[in-house]
Order: sequence, then structure tokens, then C-alpha cells
Amino acid sequence: MALRLADGTAWSETLARAVQTAPEAFDPAGPDGTTTLRNLIEGDWASAGTPSPVRTPVDNTVLVNLPRLDAATARAAVVSAAAAHRDWAETPLAERKARVNEALDALGAHRDLLALLLVWEIGKPWRLACADVDRALDGVRWYVDEIDRMLADGREPLPGPVSNIASWNYPMSVLVHAELVQLLAGNAVIAKTPSQGGAVCLTVAHALMRRAGLPTTLVSGGGEELSEVLVRAPEIGAVAFVGGRSNGGKVAAALLDSDKRHFIEQEGLNAWGIWNFSQWDMLAKHLKKGFEYGKQRCTAYPRFVVQRDLVDEFLDMYLPVVRSVRFGHPLAVGDDWTAGDPLPELDFGPLISSTKADELRRKVDEAVRGGAVPLYRGKLDGAPFLTGQDTSAYVAPSVLLAPPGRSRLMHAEPFGPVDTIVVVDTTDELLAAMNASNGALVASLACDDEEEAAKLAVDLQAFKVGINKPRSRGDRDEPFGGRGASWKGAFVGGDLLVQAVTVGGDGRLYGNFPDYNSYPAT
Repeated sequence: MALRLADGTAWSETLARAVQTAPEAFDPAGPDGTTTLRNLIEGDWASAGTPSPVRTPVDNTVLVNLPRLDAATARAAVVSAAAAHRDWAETPLAERKARVNEALDALGAHRDLLALLLVWEIGKPWRLACADVDRALDGVRWYVDEIDRMLADGREPLPGPVSNIASWNYPMSVLVHAELVQLLAGNAVIAKTPSQGGAVCLTVAHALMRRAGLPTTLVSGGGEELSEVLVRAPEIGAVAFVGGRSNGGKVAAALLDSDKRHFIEQEGLNAWGIWNFSQWDMLAKHLKKGFEYGKQRCTAYPRFVVQRDLVDEFLDMYLPVVRSVRFGHPLAVGDDWTAGDPLPELDFGPLISSTKADELRRKVDEAVRGGAVPLYRGKLDGAPFLTGQDTSAYVAPSVLLAPPGRSRLMHAEPFGPVDTIVVVDTTDELLAAMNASNGALVASLACDDEEEAAKLAVDLQAFKVGINKPRSRGDRDEPFGGRGASWKGAFVGGDLLVQAVTVGGDGRLYGNFPDYNSYPAT
């Protein structure tokens, strides 16, 4: 049966809704018909920078032009943000709460538009796109209710604005969520638009935040032009980074000679360990949910370390789970679809770009050539796509047994729907294989004896360890951080997030700084 776009979801209609919602943030379409975004700098929306096209991973068509600012323009934006920060830091908490609530109400009123923008810009299925927006808004509302208590010990805003450099995969529930909490705590905020996706959603969100009177700055451009300014400018009070180890390492290196507050979240190879275990139905449910968004998230589990005696039972459970994963065009429906019907219930759509998809396919081929056993290699055939659609950014699930030690998949997070399985005979081997990437954000152990699992968990180099359950980033009152190369700086989440962007209290700052190596209880 031929498929079509769900009514009212075409990009032209979606963009028109965005422009109507926040006309101040868009330049009119140029001669080629492409709309260009503006940057929010010095308190207003400005047409500045060199436009470059942004393509959707859904079908590889151009969505908008994203202007790349130069360092001088970004520097002026930082100076202006620092002036706004001084005023905002003196604003009474009651007024800060009122303005954040006003922004939350406006964002909530446009929730469906923000979610549909995420579907087109980063390829999230509708359900997950809605969850990204909802999680941001619900999380910040919790902080609004708790902020008086969190600041009761005399905590004050930082001496300068918070600079936020985040990846593309969770524009609302990570980036906007963090900004609104930072604002609530009395800091002006600066955000860099991710180059790979989410620019229109973030532009609309920041327009609504700015209308509420919040001191926000949104700049776009390449890391080579902007990183020095957004990280090292003396006016910056703190740097919040979410991304890969390569770019995170550069940010950390740029801060070595600085006492600037920072929290740098980087990826790690999160692993499930399977040892003396028999509850396969329970584990199957967790692993199916783990394929959401094609494992393009920092707390995904792409590595399974399995006791040799359990490999056959594990595969009997696991391979049917992988075969049941649903992926395809997130807005493709049949001719019988009518307005009001649910949009496709998929586990994931495309990866963030055709370039990333090609890279991941090469990693799989490289591992197989090096000796890995391909237990499962899915195909795009039969997935729901439109006739003639570009599918270059889509990757079907793959499962490899025993990736070779020199393979990139052995030690690094694939950030896509590719799982690897390592077989072990002893608990020492189990721990070594689970710790292969020098630190992770999360890990889990599947073990019938929870006391035995707890003893093993002590030696796992992951910030959060689940026993017979996965762990996630967490919100609200649960801290989040990392060990080894997966994190540098202050931990966040709940009280710790507010402490990371304020000064005062008892002076302590929890994190994995060289001079403070203990971890808060998880």
C-alpha cells in the first residue's frame, strides 16, 4: 500500500506555523524559497551571519538556512548577555518565577508545534518528540515549586551568564530545560544552536522565552568560530556542555587554566551485564524500550556482556526483541488515515544525518571484517517509507557478537541501533568488558541475586548502576554525572543542578573535580 504524509504535517505547513508563531525570529524566504533563521543577540533578533542550508534526516530535503556567526559578533553577544545577567541577578526571585512560569505557559500552548518541528529536524517519532517537550516543561515546573528551598541557604547567581553548548538529540528536555532552571536561579543564559538539528524548534522556544522577559541569547555557528568565545570569554560564569568526547575534551582543555564553573557531559559505552540470571521476560521489556530513538542518546545501552552459560537463553530472548523493532518515516501513513488518528507508533526514524548513517555502516562492516559475528543485520526493505523517498539517513538494527579489540565498536558508543555482545567466563572478565570505554554514565546488571549484583556494581565505572533495570539521566531530585572520561566537572540534577549554577551555601560543589573525588549517593 502506498503511503503519504499525514495531513497537516508537511514541512511547508509546519514552517508556516513556526513563522506565524514567532515572526520576529525569521527572515523572509530568499530567491530560492528558503527561509533563514535569525540569531537572538543583544536582546533582539538579528539578521547576521553567513547562511548555510540545514537538511532534515527524514528525507534529506533542505528545511531552512542557519546563519553562521563570526567570533566578533558572538563576542558582542556575550558582552551584552553579561550586562543583562547583572540586572537579572538582582531581580527578586518571585519575579523570576513569574517570568519562567509565563514562558512555560507559552511553550505549553505551542507544544504540538515544537514536537512536530522535532520530528522534521531530528527525526524523532511523534510520541518521543512530544515526550521531549513535555519532559522539559514538567521538569521545570518542579523546579519552580522547589526553588525557594534550594536557594534558602543564601545561594546567589554566578558572576556571569551560563554558556550552554548541547548536542542535537534532546533540544527541549536537556537544553531548554537546563536554561530555564539556570534562569530561575538568577543567571542570564547563552545557548549555541546545534549545527546538526533542532534549530527551528529552539528558535521558536527562545522567541517565546524572550517574550516572557527572560534574558536569553541564542547564537548559531561552527565550533571553530564560536567555541573560544562561548567557553573562554571572561564574562562567562559557567560552561555547560553535552556532546561527544572529542569536542568535550577540547572544551575541557580550554578550561584548564581557568577556575570557571563547568559541567561537561560526554558519551560512554553503557553496558548491561548478564550474570546468573533467569528473568528473561522482564529483561525483554527493558531491551525493547531501549531501542527508542535508535539509541541516539547518552544513556542508551549498546553493549551486552553475557555469561557464557547464558548465551543461548539470552539470544532466545534478545533476537526476537531486535526483530520486532519498528522504524521508518515518522509521518508516513496509509490512505485510510484521517485527522485525529494517531501518528505512526515507531521506535525510531532516521539517524541524525546520512553522514552519520554512512559512518555507522562503515563501523559495522569494519567490525565484521575484523572477525565479529553478525547475528542480525536488519534491512530497510518493508519499512514504512514514502514512494521515492531519500532513505540515506536510515539504518536498520544490527547485532554483532565478539567485536574485535581493535574495532571502534569495541570501545566507543555507536550512537545508533547497533548492539555488540561480549561473552565472558568470570566476574573479573564481566567487569573488564563493562568498563571498556574508561567511564560511562550508566550501567546495569541482570542478576537473580541482587546482593551479588550490588557487590559487582561497586567496581563498575559508571555513575548510575541499575540492578535488573536500566538507568536514565533522571530529572528533578535525582543527581546525574559520570565517571572516567564520560564527565568532567559538577554533577547536576535536582539540588545539584541549582548548586552548579549558584555560589554560596556551605561552599561545596559535588562533582568529579581532581580535588573532590567522592560521588553523591545514587
